[in-house]
Amino acid sequence: MDTLSLIKQPIEAELVDFIDLFNNALDHEDGLLQMVLNHIKQRAGKRMRPILILLIAKNFGKVSSITQHAAVGLELLHTASLVHDDVVDEAAERRGQASVNADYDNKVAVLVGDYVLSTALLHVSYTHSEMIVRRLAELGRTLSDGEILQLSNIQNKEVTEEVYYKIIERKTAALFETCAAIGAESAGATEEQVEAARLFGKNLGIVFQIRDDIFDYYDSEVEIGKPTGNDFAEGKLTLPIIYALNATQNEDMMRLIHKVKAHNVTHEEVETLVRFAKENGGIEYAQRRMWDFHAEAQGFIDKYVKDETIRTSLQTYLDYVIKRRK
Repeated sequence: MDTLSLIKQPIEAELVDFIDLFNNALDHEDGLLQMVLNHIKQRAGKRMRPILILLIAKNFGKVSSITQHAAVGLELLHTASLVHDDVVDEAAERRGQASVNADYDNKVAVLVGDYVLSTALLHVSYTHSEMIVRRLAELGRTLSDGEILQLSNIQNKEVTEEVYYKIIERKTAALFETCAAIGAESAGATEEQVEAARLFGKNLGIVFQIRDDIFDYYDSEVEIGKPTGNDFAEGKLTLPIIYALNATQNEDMMRLIHKVKAHNVTHEEVETLVRFAKENGGIEYAQRRMWDFHAEAQGFIDKYVKDETIRTSLQTYLDYVIKRRK
């Protein structure tokens, strides 16, 4: 059995129900809107976030209609944020497929993103849970806050780990922690259990993002060839280069970082920065920090997950996030 199948095993039937509910939420009779919604459906990905909601709910009780509508609401909110992010970033692709703004235009992308966001609010209202509605609303605010913080940080001359963690906590980690928290709440977990699940999701999300950031320093999973350097091209600084800069206080590299933030760095300079980060322990440091957060997340599984099948699934999920190759 492959890794993703093992992760899904305890919630296979529930995941099928989720996918049906999610796809139905993006059905519409209007021609143009339906075309764009179908475009969005085709880039579903691995469903890692809804899988987490369903697994956590099943761990603390059962997957109910409350769980399913909360999962659809969260996934739609995330989907809307990606559509809007592509407009902000002027991105031409998302998961190897043309972005909505590239295939249509910015006006259509913004309006469809608004439609998807409203549909998310509709589904979360079906939970009749004030706490779940509040968590989804807070997530929307937090995701926007993270994007704005990331944009403003490009103008910041300081290079600190503190700001890096603030950004990823408001973006990737916020999604995973909300998934885990609402999964627990939908199953009637205690306040202590919900908080433990939330922290599990947060640590999981931080691991996920650091792993993603490390990928940008390599061109392929066999770790050869030229780096992609997409983060540098977008003015973003990630943990490997932040560590290397602070460890060495290299003024030449800092000048290149200022060019990164000004969006006028060359491809050759990006390669220089990537090589500098690797040669000065940046990748190793980022990997150590990943395992620190992995250990924090492991504590939740050890204490709160008793069912052997669900334990195997969540353990595989956690290990997959840190060991994945793409």
